[in-house]
Amino acid sequence: MELFIGRLHPLMVHFPIGLLVVAFILELLTVGGKRAGLRQGINWMVMLGAASAVASAILGWFLGTYNDYQGTLVQSHQNWGITTAATAVACAVLLRFTEKGTLSSLIPYRMALFITVSFLTIASHLGASLTHGEDFLTEVFYQQEDSYDHQGSADLLAELNQMDSYSEMHLERLNLEVRAIFARNCYQCHSENKQKGELILEHKRGVYQGGESGEIIVAGSSANSELYRRVSLPADHDEVMPKKGKVLKDHQIALIKLWIDQGAYWADRALQVFPEAPLALAKPALPESPSLGHPVDKLVDSYFSNNRINWPHVVDDQTFIRRAYLDIIGLLPTPEQVADFRMDQEKDKREKLVDQLLNDHHNYTQHWLSFWNDLLRNDYSGTGFITGGRKQITDWLYHSLLDNKPYDLMVQELVNPTADSEGFIKGIKWRGVVNSSQSPEMQAAQNISQSLMGMNLKCASCHNSFVSNLTLEQAYGFAAIFADSALELNRCDQPLGKFAKPAFLYSELGSVEADSIRGRLEKLSQVITKPENGRLYRTVTNRVWKKLLGRGLVEPVDEMDQPPWDAALLDWLAADFRESGYDLKHLIKIIITSRAYQLPAVGYDDVAKLASGKYVFEGPVPRRLTAEQFTDALSQIAAPVYYATAYSPVQEEFSTSRIWHREIKFDRDVLPEPGERYFRYVFDLKNQPASQASLLLSVDHSFELFLNGESLAQGNDWRKVSKLEIADRLNPEKNIIAIKGVNEGSIANPAGILLALRIIQQNGDTLLVTSNTDWKSTDKSPPPEWMTLNFEDDNWSKVRNYGSKHWDRLVTLSFQESERPFARASLVRQHPFMKALGRPSRENVATTRADQATLLQALELTNGAYFNEVLKDGAERWLSQNNLENEELAESLYLKAFGRVPSKKEIKTVTQTLGEQPSKEAMQDLLWAMVLSPEFQFIY
Repeated sequence: MELFIGRLHPLMVHFPIGLLVVAFILELLTVGGKRAGLRQGINWMVMLGAASAVASAILGWFLGTYNDYQGTLVQSHQNWGITTAATAVACAVLLRFTEKGTLSSLIPYRMALFITVSFLTIASHLGASLTHGEDFLTEVFYQQEDSYDHQGSADLLAELNQMDSYSEMHLERLNLEVRAIFARNCYQCHSENKQKGELILEHKRGVYQGGESGEIIVAGSSANSELYRRVSLPADHDEVMPKKGKVLKDHQIALIKLWIDQGAYWADRALQVFPEAPLALAKPALPESPSLGHPVDKLVDSYFSNNRINWPHVVDDQTFIRRAYLDIIGLLPTPEQVADFRMDQEKDKREKLVDQLLNDHHNYTQHWLSFWNDLLRNDYSGTGFITGGRKQITDWLYHSLLDNKPYDLMVQELVNPTADSEGFIKGIKWRGVVNSSQSPEMQAAQNISQSLMGMNLKCASCHNSFVSNLTLEQAYGFAAIFADSALELNRCDQPLGKFAKPAFLYSELGSVEADSIRGRLEKLSQVITKPENGRLYRTVTNRVWKKLLGRGLVEPVDEMDQPPWDAALLDWLAADFRESGYDLKHLIKIIITSRAYQLPAVGYDDVAKLASGKYVFEGPVPRRLTAEQFTDALSQIAAPVYYATAYSPVQEEFSTSRIWHREIKFDRDVLPEPGERYFRYVFDLKNQPASQASLLLSVDHSFELFLNGESLAQGNDWRKVSKLEIADRLNPEKNIIAIKGVNEGSIANPAGILLALRIIQQNGDTLLVTSNTDWKSTDKSPPPEWMTLNFEDDNWSKVRNYGSKHWDRLVTLSFQESERPFARASLVRQHPFMKALGRPSRENVATTRADQATLLQALELTNGAYFNEVLKDGAERWLSQNNLENEELAESLYLKAFGRVPSKKEIKTVTQTLGEQPSKEAMQDLLWAMVLSPEFQFIY
């Protein structure tokens, strides 16, 4: 009777799921006192949901007690189910108290409802894992069925059926294939994690021991083996195994029968269920191809021949220069650069252009910095930075790319870090308690394995992986390298009482054992970068190929065990990269100078074909500009999108901190209040007249600048630096700078003055005057003479230094002429505009970005306020700086945006859009239409 009651659990469990989730959604609709009519329905759903949650937990307990479910997954599901029932009851009680007036607010009840639905989600996921297998979701993403070699097992059966006797090698192959069948079809119910019927098929002891009904195999007799009887039953039989629609294929059943009849031999070798790429790397010989000189093209020519593909013509000069500029330095070429390149008649001009761009060291670095920031999860702000549980590696990374540091040395410094590079392996220290698979040590192992080795360790951090051959023991062994104490293995967050032994994932490369973390990291840095570790060098080669051509030689790029579309090409490039001294620029050049890179872009109606194992290379894939590329291109042709950087590779000779009137409330410093504030600073040239004096000034929000009582400048945009030459206005002795500053807004908010004055005196001395804490200020309206030297400011107070974190570093705040009046997007901290365009948060390793536009991007680019302001500024700039007729304006725009002159039809469209007297709105609409066109947004 109890068993019958328990089996009602799957029926009952759907009631709390539906009732509580819908109640939560409806509750959200009532926030703020809205939709009061929903209240009675919500109350009934919460009460019924709580009752059904309790009933489900009781029925689940009966099912777990009287049925054949065991294992940590079962226990976890049961614990979360009971917890959900308890919180649901608490939620109902709090709601009842609120209705009676015992509680004056719905907030406690709403918090309890949120917690209940969260717990319900976890319990439901664990229940689905029990019912459908733990790989129920992951098998969709990783296409496990496609990666399984059914033909290989059928061929093995055919081969063995032709033999009269079997060697030990044949028996070993047979056993490994049978174990692979178990792994793919049976582990979801019969593993250490879920021991249905007390049967475990994951290891030798479990198979030979059998389950609660006794032994399942009789070695030498399949006819007397329960295992064979079950798997060979008809698909609709009640006792057939496996269930859930995963009935074995005929050749798999035949292999199991043969294995049992041959004595059920068990191989000592570890099971390799999934394909695994070779570790070693050898450089393939190049095919003969007299008409092609480039090594990449020789290999692609052989590939084309095998796939019956004819070589297309390469792209024209205009397409190539735009593609090369965007790929190497991330910027659009200027019209002059395009014209010069097209006029050049040299045969090797494309190779020379590539060399020129690779030697543009800062622009190359600032473009590729985004790629490496994503890969090494480095950013300027975000989770972990506030608490100090995360560190930047920006300065180390920037100079590594700037100096073209060999890749093996970069990896060594990441794995065995200095103080500047340790932020990579020091995982984010999350607030509060996290599960064991997210400990800092495990994060280090996960980060290295994914970003550097192209493998997914995250599944194996919780249990034996469902998508690769990695095991829980391997994951913990790797994580133990970074641990300062013994690391206990946890399966699905349940401790196993077993401690990990430090080991690299490929132990054949060498031992990493040592008495200290520093010793282990030093050994790991040497082991992982060995020339024999082909995995490391194939992975980075594949990532760069994808970056430049849109689709990797191996896809996905984090699953390097998948077969490449041309293994010889991948191995040749990786080996050549190794022979070059691990030179990243050499790798980029060898790819970009190939004819394969210069082929026309090939579009796909179905993007899924790109990730398919049936993909055939015919040329590069059209690529959308990244968030950073789009932002920089927009800054080039319209107006600066950003003016300040979170990191500046060029350090100024003066501080970039800002000062403001010091405001104190309740004995502590607070943010400045809105309103006018007045500032003074006196400096003395000591009777040495100035021959040159350059002043830089930025004030948030607005200002009026006085020098020796004379008004010199006004401004209301802190992003735009006021630059003044004032040598002829300085006295040879004392001078006074005075500023009337206004902090706008309705509440307290950051405000600040940033000033730098460099004076070169006639005797050759240099004097630097800056905004510092010796300045004086007041929040009281002073008399008219407050900006003169004679004014007494004894009752004024010293200013406060508010730092620079609210404003970052203005790129035009320099005494040198700025190369560009805008901040490169790669150096800017995360911003909602770039986030909408797809820049990741970088809390985790990000190796790919979405290829398809999202709804958020569409909304931002059609109606985003920030984007609209940039276009508005751009329209003003074009109309104020270009005194051109409409046709000339159209030609100038097209040359800057697309690198070509417009057609007659396009000129006509532009002319009609602008009208006889172009307005700012019409110009803004034209810029918007151009930057949203596919020709601008894509690299073809």
